[in-house]
Amino acid sequence: MEDRMISSEIQEVDTSIELSLRPTTLKQYIGQHKAKNNLSIFIEAAKLRDEPLDHVLLYGPPGLGKTTLASIIANEMGVQFRTTSGPAIERAGDLAAILSSLEAGDVLFIDEIHRLPRAVEEILYPAMEDFCLDIVIGSGSSARSVRLELPPFTLVGATTRAGLLSAPLRDRFGVLSRLEFYETKDLCSIVERTSEIFDVIIKKDAATEIARRSRGTPRIANRLLKRVRDISQVKGEPEVNLETTQHALEMLQVDPAGLDHIDHKLLLGIMDGFNGGPVGLDTIAATIGEESQTIEDVYEPFLLQKGFIQRTPRGRLVTHKAYEHFNREVPEA
Repeated sequence: MEDRMISSEIQEVDTSIELSLRPTTLKQYIGQHKAKNNLSIFIEAAKLRDEPLDHVLLYGPPGLGKTTLASIIANEMGVQFRTTSGPAIERAGDLAAILSSLEAGDVLFIDEIHRLPRAVEEILYPAMEDFCLDIVIGSGSSARSVRLELPPFTLVGATTRAGLLSAPLRDRFGVLSRLEFYETKDLCSIVERTSEIFDVIIKKDAATEIARRSRGTPRIANRLLKRVRDISQVKGEPEVNLETTQHALEMLQVDPAGLDHIDHKLLLGIMDGFNGGPVGLDTIAATIGEESQTIEDVYEPFLLQKGFIQRTPRGRLVTHKAYEHFNREVPEA
């Protein structure tokens, strides 16, 4: 699968600057008002009681700020922030080493927590509930269980697929927050904030144009802003204007609805090859040269959310909205 400019997954090009763009407090954090307001209350209550915050589960599509929010929780609580990921913890001993190194009140962030191995997950249950580790020493008839006490800590888990979490693990989180796609107004504020960090002047209508094409995702907005900034600077402009922004986004093949060339290939393939559908997923995959799993997990969610395609028992169907987007007449049934 090729890298896409509008992919919400983190890419190598993002890692060099993403840390510098992340806000450090809830006041600096833009958008996600419901999750932010709830967390501010829970954090303040925990600080008043001088207790660690309840374990927090953050879930939602990639690129919406789950890692950033986890680091903000640690900053607001005034404790250390430890981070790891589900795929990185392969054995129960790996998790035991991480947990035993925590200090009282620390925030442990586990990204992609749904990918924890089952054996590791079972070690996590008593750690979350009773702040202890049950370790088996020896084997066979000489094996014995030893319980190690842990300092109270806060586990913050992040996942893009909450449905894959086991019920026992999900039930042990005291705070569950879903992060939603951003509105254009909030994304515009993020673009303006990022441009200040980049020391770039951007006009309001140019920032709004980038926000409108960012698929509701801050990571995409920041990535597009970097490329628009490059083109503006090469042209020698003192500020990023709307005309240059539109020209740059056309060069990057991101249209006004946030669709790129792969989205176009998928939609136009169904329109031209199958009269708008319905057509099976495997047939679409063979037509555009992509794996069916990639289409279902990566390409389709945004098209479904925006109402460009529908999933039916007979296959995928292009909607009237998609025909209008490409200025085409809807074929007769």
